[in-house]
Amino acid sequence: MVKFGIIGIGNMGTQHANNLYNGKVDGACLTAVCDIDPSRLAYVKENLPGVALFDKAEDLIENADIDVVLIAVPHYLHPVYAKLAFAKGLNVLTEKPAGVYTKAVREMNEAAKASGKVFGIMYNQRTNPVYAKVREMVKSGELGELKRFVWIITDWYRSQSYYNSSSWRATWSGEGGGVLLNQCPHQIDLWQWMLGMPCEIRSFMEYGKGRDIEVENDVTTYARYANGMSGVFIASTHDAPGTNRLEISADMGKLIVEKSKITFYRNKIGEKEFNATYKAGFGQPEVEIIDIPITEKETGHVGILQNFTNAVVNGTPLLAPGEEGILGLSLSNAMHLSDWTGHAGIDPMHIDEDLFYELLSEKAKNSTFTKKTEKMNLDTEGTY
Repeated sequence: MVKFGIIGIGNMGTQHANNLYNGKVDGACLTAVCDIDPSRLAYVKENLPGVALFDKAEDLIENADIDVVLIAVPHYLHPVYAKLAFAKGLNVLTEKPAGVYTKAVREMNEAAKASGKVFGIMYNQRTNPVYAKVREMVKSGELGELKRFVWIITDWYRSQSYYNSSSWRATWSGEGGGVLLNQCPHQIDLWQWMLGMPCEIRSFMEYGKGRDIEVENDVTTYARYANGMSGVFIASTHDAPGTNRLEISADMGKLIVEKSKITFYRNKIGEKEFNATYKAGFGQPEVEIIDIPITEKETGHVGILQNFTNAVVNGTPLLAPGEEGILGLSLSNAMHLSDWTGHAGIDPMHIDEDLFYELLSEKAKNSTFTKKTEKMNLDTEGTY
């Protein structure tokens, strides 16, 4: 049995703990948890008897009988505890996002590589067969040359009471960002997973729109690719009702992904070929509308846990390698940096990491979130 220890028994950590403890992951079990909140440890003691309890992450990493550390704490600490776990010779599965700034995540990736251990990230939306099918269609060339995508993802509605539920939420020093760091890491990962990385980002954000929070909750981003493809990514947490609609335009037509359904408006001949051969003036390619069948089931968090366990046991390829977390974070860092520098164009693969860290640190320094004993230090270790 692969023995998991979880650092952080909040919303997500509790879900992971119950899934592991109740046998939903073949070949895996829960042997230890850590949380600084005594009430969360009391919950585990009462509901998951037999699991070892720790109130310091370092103690769990050093002393628990575990093979895997699952990290489910505030974002800044993901790389901190991952590096400690790798140094101890443990496998690591971290919640999303990989971290808050790419400089720290790059160091985490280097530690993972040096350790030779299995490293994964909880990108559970990669188990969604709808997005897996879109990726397959893009990668296979079935759509032809891609022209543009537009993703409106505004159904992450969050009320003020949600933000008030924890003092670290929606603060620069506690969370490191808003909709891009909390709600949208999955979509940002899927963006690059399906469509690749752009060469330029220009972003416009609003901070605390309709909410008493510090961070961004309304984002509109333009992306440009080296091959001429463009994209628009729109996200918010204040629209009601919201929308989750992805449209991909390509030579062979367009895909619309909405409400767990893929519709392919397929050109009978490619637009480029039509344009080169059509001589009658007004006109456009004939289109057939195809509903793409999806028969697989989404396995979600349990699917990632199972895939990770299989990787530890017998080397099964990871669906969500931890090293890939830096790609989505590079996109969100580029979005922030673009907005912070007057909407300048930013290459997400070549971010000025020192400038980003400097600007983020200034925001964190003035953040309203104060820990019990000290202000969050972005480089701190041993704080959870």
